[in-house]
Amino acid sequence: MRDLPPEGLTHSLDSPPPTAPLGRYIRWQFLIAIGGVFLLTLLLGVTAYNVSTELVPDRGGVFREGVAGNPQYLNPLLCQTHEIDQDLCSLLFRGLTRLDANGRVAPDLAESWSSTPDGLIYTFRLRKDQFWHDGVAITADDIAFTVGMLQAPDTPIVPDLAELWRSVDMEVVDAQSVRFILDESFAPFLDYTSIGLLPKHIWQNVAPADLASSPLNLTPVGSGPMRITSSSAAMIHMEPNPYWGEDTPYISALEFIFYPDYPSIYAAYTKGELDGISRVLVGDLPLAKEREDLQLFSALESVYVSVVFNLKNPDTPFFQEKAVRQALLYGLNRERLVADAVSGQGIVANSPIPANSWAYASDLPSFPYDPTRAARLLDEAGWIDRDADGVRDKDGRALRFVLLSNDDPVRRQIIEQISADWRAIGVLAVPQSVSFAGLVSDFLAPRRFDAALVTWSITGDPDPFPLWHSSQIGEGGQNYSGWMNDEADRLIQDARSTIDRAKREVLYAQFQRLFLEELPAIPLYYPVYTYGVSERVKNVQIGPLNTPSDRFATFADWYIVTRRMPVNQTSGASGE
Repeated sequence: MRDLPPEGLTHSLDSPPPTAPLGRYIRWQFLIAIGGVFLLTLLLGVTAYNVSTELVPDRGGVFREGVAGNPQYLNPLLCQTHEIDQDLCSLLFRGLTRLDANGRVAPDLAESWSSTPDGLIYTFRLRKDQFWHDGVAITADDIAFTVGMLQAPDTPIVPDLAELWRSVDMEVVDAQSVRFILDESFAPFLDYTSIGLLPKHIWQNVAPADLASSPLNLTPVGSGPMRITSSSAAMIHMEPNPYWGEDTPYISALEFIFYPDYPSIYAAYTKGELDGISRVLVGDLPLAKEREDLQLFSALESVYVSVVFNLKNPDTPFFQEKAVRQALLYGLNRERLVADAVSGQGIVANSPIPANSWAYASDLPSFPYDPTRAARLLDEAGWIDRDADGVRDKDGRALRFVLLSNDDPVRRQIIEQISADWRAIGVLAVPQSVSFAGLVSDFLAPRRFDAALVTWSITGDPDPFPLWHSSQIGEGGQNYSGWMNDEADRLIQDARSTIDRAKREVLYAQFQRLFLEELPAIPLYYPVYTYGVSERVKNVQIGPLNTPSDRFATFADWYIVTRRMPVNQTSGASGE
């Protein structure tokens, strides 16, 4: 007989133990799993805390910029006179060369070039693997076709382009090389090779006379960093060129949105419609500077503003007196003019060559505001206020003339302020504003003016021949003052006939000193271009500008979208 189990036991040693409840095991497994998740989360959190991250540029976003007016010619042979056309052509087309930030010629589609010592023959070689927007390879035949268009007698291009290219012979050396042969040495020639090329396979059936009217201008095919993917009367949408072969922009698309004028662009920005203001006007600057969401970038333009005297006008013979011209310069407070009339958006000019040009002479004499000296010069020249009417006179002729400008509000303010300065020294300059087109066609071109406020654009090579050589006095030329000076002619001609940069610098320095001695015009100031960009667009940089379109020179580096990455994985990346 077996022993009984101890009291409280309900099974015998020969029986298996009862099974534990299933819920108890599940609860323990759940608690263990929760604990593991907690520990893992804690571990990841500690790891993340110890690994630094930063925001870096990412691809995406659309940059919307407002521009004033509408495009006229999306064609590199026709875009020289319209700012929007220049902007678009710089993005859509490329030439053999381009101008760098200092106005010097640099390679673009051309890999290299060489010239003979006499400057008569230039040989260019194309870069390898260059393509049009449609993927077709660029060859020397495209260069030959473009030059042929430029040389055709019925191609509607600007006169200086026609005059230059029709004097050049061109040879195709091979599929990647061409040779240009000039009649005479012409130092600025390389500037002309920066004109954008046209694709032969697109344009070969268009007659030169139909260049401007061809529907192909509405769907341009170029080789620039951007290509047009859609357009309307209100805007143009551009995306990166898939055949660009260089840095692809971070920003996915660039849109130009058209407005009737610059004030409308600024108003549209304040409503959140835009990311970029193509030009911030002087009148909008005070409010623009107060906006925390707007970045302002300023750079000197390759432009100078001057008062041009008509030395050939029989009604104003006093302008032929150098003492009178010098007195008008000393009697003009140009520092105050820049500070007040253009809100500081410029620097006082002392040369007919822009201050950012390689040819600008930095040691030129300055002409400070000195009304006492101005009055003495006029007294010594016999211009005295004999009838006490506040205006100087001599030989029965009052020192009185009309000072013209276009009807831009800033230009009107400039001539009014100039008039006030000159009135203080006994000279009566009557300010009068006309339309821009009228100023050129009705007054400057036919030489029917006394004095005028004129803006000169000097892009690239600083050759002053078109503006100041005596051969340009006649019809079609731009020497509106009628200045004739044999020494100036010689210096200008010698400088454009040598390709030696050092010699040209010496010659241009001599020309600038002679110009300031003779003063056929008074240089007033070099304007500053101001560009506005939303603060949401990062890494925007604006350097010296040959033209406002150069603001997009670093567009590939701009970005809108960002992502976060560990610092040790962002080597070479640009963060915020």
